[in-house]
Amino acid sequence: MSTEGVIRVIAGAGSGKTRALTSRFAFLVNEIGILPGNILCVTFTNKAANEMRQRIHNLTGDNDTGYINTFHGFCVSVLQEDSHAVQYPKSFLVLDNSDIDAMLSIIYEERGLTLRDMTFSHARDRIEMLKLKEQPDYYKDMIEMSLDVLHRKYMDAVDPMDIIFYGYLYQEKKCFGLDYNDLITFTLYIFQQNEEIRTKWQKRLEYIMIDEFQDIDEPQYRLMKVLQGYHGNLFVVGDPDQTIYSWRGANGRYLLDFQEDFPDTKTIMMMENYRSTPQILTAVNALISRNRTRIEKELIPMLPGGDPVRCCLADNAKKEAEWIAEQILNLHEKGVKYRDMAVLYRAHYVTRSVEEVLLQKKIPYVIYSGVQFFGRMEIKDALSYLRMIVYKDDLSFLRTANTPKRNLGKRRMAYLKEYAEERGCTLYQALQESLDEPVMKGTRAGQYVDLIERYAGSYAGRPISDLLSSILDESGYEEMLRTEGSQERLDNLAELKQSIYDFETSCGEETDLPQYLSHVALFSNADAETQQDKVKLMTVHAAKGLEFPNVFLCGMSEGIFPSRKVTTRPGMEEERRLAFVAMTRAEQRLFLTSSSGRNHDGSPRYPSRFLFDVGREHLKFEEEPPEGLIRDAMEEIDRKERWLENQQHTMEKGTRVRHSIFHDGTVLDIDEAKHAYVIQFDEISTPRSISFRAHLTKIQE
Repeated sequence: MSTEGVIRVIAGAGSGKTRALTSRFAFLVNEIGILPGNILCVTFTNKAANEMRQRIHNLTGDNDTGYINTFHGFCVSVLQEDSHAVQYPKSFLVLDNSDIDAMLSIIYEERGLTLRDMTFSHARDRIEMLKLKEQPDYYKDMIEMSLDVLHRKYMDAVDPMDIIFYGYLYQEKKCFGLDYNDLITFTLYIFQQNEEIRTKWQKRLEYIMIDEFQDIDEPQYRLMKVLQGYHGNLFVVGDPDQTIYSWRGANGRYLLDFQEDFPDTKTIMMMENYRSTPQILTAVNALISRNRTRIEKELIPMLPGGDPVRCCLADNAKKEAEWIAEQILNLHEKGVKYRDMAVLYRAHYVTRSVEEVLLQKKIPYVIYSGVQFFGRMEIKDALSYLRMIVYKDDLSFLRTANTPKRNLGKRRMAYLKEYAEERGCTLYQALQESLDEPVMKGTRAGQYVDLIERYAGSYAGRPISDLLSSILDESGYEEMLRTEGSQERLDNLAELKQSIYDFETSCGEETDLPQYLSHVALFSNADAETQQDKVKLMTVHAAKGLEFPNVFLCGMSEGIFPSRKVTTRPGMEEERRLAFVAMTRAEQRLFLTSSSGRNHDGSPRYPSRFLFDVGREHLKFEEEPPEGLIRDAMEEIDRKERWLENQQHTMEKGTRVRHSIFHDGTVLDIDEAKHAYVIQFDEISTPRSISFRAHLTKIQE
C-alpha cells in the first residue's frame, strides 16, 4: 500500500516477495485506478515474467497487464516503437548464441581464422566484455558509421580480436541484428540522444517495480534511473543474501547501497518465512551470518517445528549416493511422492554417482537444465570410441569417424552408406575397403582406421580407464575440447574415468571391456521413462526461485562446494550465498551430504566449510564424524582462509607504497585475475607485478 516515492523491500527467502509484487500491482489497478499500461514490472527471467503476468491477470481480471517483462524484453518494446531514432527497422533481429556462432563462422572463413586463434565460446565472451567494459562506446560505430565504412574497418583489422569484434559489428549491422547487450545499450542511447522519446516513456511509466533487485547489473541500473526520472515512483524488491550472479555482471551493492543514490528511500523488511521449518531456518541463519558483506537480518519461522537437518559424511561418492537413495526410498514408502524430492548440486559432473545409484534402485528421476550424465554428448562420444574397439558398429562409427574433424563430411558419409548397402557390410568395413578410392583423398580416414585397428588388437587385458585415457588422447578428442574451451565437458570426462576406475576396483579381475560396455548400456538407455512422478535433479543456480518439500544437497565437500575455482574473499561469500539459496529451497526436510576420498588431482577430500558454518549443534549426523577428520578438515579450511585473505587487495590505484626490496613506488593498476598490483617503483625504470601476498606498507604523504 506504499505507492508514492522510492521504496526498497528487503525480502528474505520464502517471505512471499512475488506475492507482494503482484498484490501491489493489483492494488494500484483495482484500488487506485492506475492503468496497467502505465506500470512497468521487471523481473529477471521470461519464466518469472510469464508467471507474474498470469497471477496479475487473475487478480485484476484485466487482459492488459502492462509492461511485465525482463529488462531485455522491455527494451524490445521500446525499440519496436522507436528504433527509427537509430535508423533501424521495427523488424530488427534479436540474436541468440546460435546466430552469433553463425556470424563467427562467416568471419573466420572470410579472414582465415581458426579455432586455434580463438574458440567461439571465448569469442562470444570477449565480445560481451568489450561491449560492457572495454569499448562501451562500440554502439556509436554501429549507429553512426555507414555499412561500407564499418566493413572497411573490419577488413583493415589485423589483430584476431579486432577482426572478430569489427567483423561481428559489421555482420550485426548488415542484418539489422541486435544481441542482448545491444538491446539495453541502444535503448539508453535513444533516451540520451532524444529527449522527446525519453520523456514519452518516462511519463508513460507512472510506477516502476523491479523484482530480484540483487541481480541487477550496471546498464540495467542506468536504465532504471532514467525511466523513474519523471514520476519518481520506484519500488525494488530483493535479498542481498541471494546475490549469486556476479559472474554475469550482477552487482549486489546496488541493493545494499541503494540509499546513496536515493536518500529519501523508505525501507521495508520482510523477514517472516512461510516456506521452511524452524530447524531449517536455524541452520541457514547460522550459515549466512558468516558473510561480512550483507544487511544484518534473520529469517523468522512462521511454520511449526519439523525434522532436524540431517547430515551424512560418507566414505566415498558411491556410499553418499546410496545413502541419498535409501532416504528417498524411505520417504517414498511413507507416502511422499518422488516429485516432492529434489537433489541439488554445485556442478553437473557431481551427478554421476547419484544417477548410477538411482538407476540401479529403479528410482525415477529427471534432470533439469542439463542432460543426464550418460546422455551427455562427450560421454556418449567417449563410450562410442570404446564400443568401436570391440564392436565396430554403425552407431559408434557415426559418432566417432568425424569427431574430431577428419574431413569425412556429408558427401563422403553418403558414399560410405551407399557402398555398405550395396555390399551388405558395416560402415567401418566400407571405409576400410575405400581408403584408396579417389573420394577419400584429402581425408584422415587412414589414421582413424589405424587407431581403431591398433586398439582392437590390444585392448584385452588392459585396464579400461587406461584404454579410455589413451584413445581420447591419441584420437585428438580431448585436444578438440580444450581448443573449444569446453572445461565442463573435460570435467565430465574426468568424472567418467573416475567411474570406470571405481567399476574396475569393485569388480576385480573379472573386469573386461565388453562387460563394462554392457554394464554401462543400462545407464545410457534409461531415458525412456516418461511418467511425471520423478525425483528432480538440478544445479543450485537452476533451483533459484523454486521450492521443494524435501531437498538433498549433495557434494558438500571442499573443492566441490565451495568450488575449487574460488580465489577471492568476495568469491567465497558468493559461494556461501549459493549454499544459502540451496538450503532455503527446502520446505519440510533438508539433507546435507558429503564424501571423503580423493579429488581428481589426488588431494584428500574434506567436508565443506559450510557444514561447519551451520554448526554441529544444528545438524543431526548419521554417524558422529571422527575427531581426526574434523581436525584435519578445520586445518585445511584455516589454511585456505589465510590464503584467501592474502588474495585480497587493500591498496587503490595511485597509492604510494613501500616495498622491502624495491623501496618506494606508486600503484598503477590492480590485476584481480593474477591477484597482483602493477607498481612503478621510483628506482626501477619499468613497472613490476607484485603479488597481493607481498608485504607492502602505505606511505603517508
